[in-house]
Order: sequence, then C-alpha cells, then structure tokens
Amino acid sequence: MKPTYKTTIFACFVGYIVQAIINNFVPLLFVTFQSTYQIPLSQITLLVTINFCIQLLVDLVATVFVDKIGYRTSIIIAHLFSASGLILLAILPEVISPFTGILLAVILYAIGGGIIEVLVSPIVESCPTDNKETAMSLLHSFYCWGHVGVVLISTVFFTIFGTEHWHLLSCAWAIIPIINCVVFLHTPIAPLIADGEKGMTLRELFKSKIFWVLMIMMICSGASEQAVSQWASAFAEMGLGVSKTIGDLAGPLAFAILMGSARAFYGKYGDKINIDKFMTGSAILCVCAYLITSLSPFPVFSLVGCAVCGFSVGIMWPGTFSKASYALRTGGTAMFALLALAGDLGCSSGPTLVGVVSETFHGNMKAGILAATVFPAIMLVCLLMNRNKRNNSLR
Repeated sequence: MKPTYKTTIFACFVGYIVQAIINNFVPLLFVTFQSTYQIPLSQITLLVTINFCIQLLVDLVATVFVDKIGYRTSIIIAHLFSASGLILLAILPEVISPFTGILLAVILYAIGGGIIEVLVSPIVESCPTDNKETAMSLLHSFYCWGHVGVVLISTVFFTIFGTEHWHLLSCAWAIIPIINCVVFLHTPIAPLIADGEKGMTLRELFKSKIFWVLMIMMICSGASEQAVSQWASAFAEMGLGVSKTIGDLAGPLAFAILMGSARAFYGKYGDKINIDKFMTGSAILCVCAYLITSLSPFPVFSLVGCAVCGFSVGIMWPGTFSKASYALRTGGTAMFALLALAGDLGCSSGPTLVGVVSETFHGNMKAGILAATVFPAIMLVCLLMNRNKRNNSLR
C-alpha cells in the first residue's frame, strides 16, 4: 500500500515515542550504572546535563542545516543517530571505560533526539490536513504515551529478567527508530512553506514582537512541565511512604498519563474548543495545582496537585506551537527550531529553580515548587495580554 500523509503523521507520532525512549530510558538505569560500573553520582548527573546541552545545541544549529539538506534527509539522520546511540549504549561500556562508553552513546542519541524535536512539529504542520491544532496536540501526546510505555515496559522487563540484562532492552528499544527510519524513506513530506513564499529570516523573526512573546510562552511551557515532573517521584514517596518503584509509578507515571490525556482530549475534540480559552483555563489550573502541591499541609493533596499539574500543562507546548504557526505563517524551520530551543531552556530552568530554592530552604521541595509557580503565572499573563490585544484590534 502506497504511503500517504496519514502515514507521515503516524511516523511523526512514533518519532516522539523515540524521543521519549531517549530521554527516559537511561534515567531508569542510574542506580544500575552506579552499582555495576562504580560510576559516582556526580558523573551520572553529568549524563543528564550532556543530553540536555546536546539537544539545545542541535536546536540552534538546526536553523542552518535542515533547510539545506531537506526534511527527509534530516529526519532519517535523526533516527539513525537515535538507534546507534541505543545500540552502542549496550556495547561501549563493556569494551571501553564504562562512563566514557555511556557518555558517547548519550551524545549520539541526544543528537538524534534534538533533530527529531525540531522536525516532527513542522512536518505535521506541513501535511495538507484540517484542524492542525488538534493534530499538533495529538502529536505531542505521543511523547507522554512513550514516556508511560518506557517506564511500564522497562519495569516489567527488569522484574522478569533482572536489571543485569538491561543491554538487551536497550537494543530492543533501538528497533523502533530503525523501523521508523524506513517509513520516513518512503512517506510523503510536504514543504513547510508554499511555493512562491519565502520563509522569514532570523533577523525578521527577532524583529517580531509576537515571536518574543511566543518564546517566553515556550520557556514557561517547558518550565511549568518539568519543574513538577522532575520532582513527582519524590513527592509520591514522601506523601505515600511507598517503595521507589511504586513511587515512580504513582508520581511521574501519573503526571505523564494525565499530560497525555489532556493532549489526546484536545486532539480529539479540539475542533470544537477555542484554543485560547483552553490554554488560558489550563494556565489557571496549573497555577492552582502548583499552589496545592506547595502549600497543602496534607502530603496526599500535594501528590494530587502533581497529577493535576500534568493535565494542566498538557496543552501548553503544542498549543504554543500551533499559535506560532498561525501568527507567523512563514516562520519556517528557523521559527520551530528556536521555539524548541526556548522550550528546552524552560525544561532546564524550571527544575533548576526548584532545586536551588529547595536547597536554600534546607531541602524543602515545597518551597521550590512554590517559587516555580512564577512560570505558569507568566504564561497566563502572556495569554491574557495577547487575548486583550486581539480583542482591542477588533474594536
């Protein structure tokens, strides 16, 4: 059967699953790396930093190379890097210095993950389909479902076969980007900007006021999402007094499921829902969820606040992408790459603020979460300002 644009969209969905594997599989092995290879915690933490920094760098460099070599070549390269990194993760630690081997593998798949993050949204946006906002929201929900799948499948695998066989699972995960690479070889990919139109230059983007508002919204989207997500497991353990495994399932997993549910909900019913109202309501809900998480005297309520936060942030990232596509129709690859860069900056700054404030208050994570309420609050202000500006222009 000949591939269609539906095949293209489905392949982009799988692309986000690949990125979920890249970002969430290795963290499940931190304790294993520490005990098996005697890698100190400081070096293990460096793996997260390197992964993030490489993806940020790729977001920036993508503004130059993607349009030159084309979307198809770029997305294929991304999947090859992703698969290579996962396979070499299982091999290199056994043949060279364990930390060096793991680090090289992380660098490889981080390059792939960074390119995927930049490309899948504009590829879906370029497909000749209706209701692009709903397609974008559904696209981003697959990162959440990928996150859920990685945690569940990995937990079941480790329970049955033991963590000592993690090498096999790493190679098994590599099968997904390999298959998706083959799909992208044959599926149709439409140009993001129509013939006869010229994409905006970086200079033109930087001169646009709405672009900077969208950048701030992307930073707040990433920060609002990760500030709680990174600490959800600790809240689950502290609130319920359960084991680490159950804490991971009750914390990050509940967050990911509700975040994916919000995106899937808008993906299905978005054609009947005003995206501005949905995003504004979500930002208000997010502020409330942060306040419940940080100020509630009851630990269980704090855990509920974490979960509700997952639902409230669901629309923020894909919604901002959709608003950017509508407001700056010729923004092109550069716009999507810079928005991804801003989102990744938010993903770093949110958890960092929580960590710094928590340490300042002697390990009080609730103080850190309370400080991070600034991110959904700024998101709400941006949405209200944009809404008022549009309403005034209609008078």
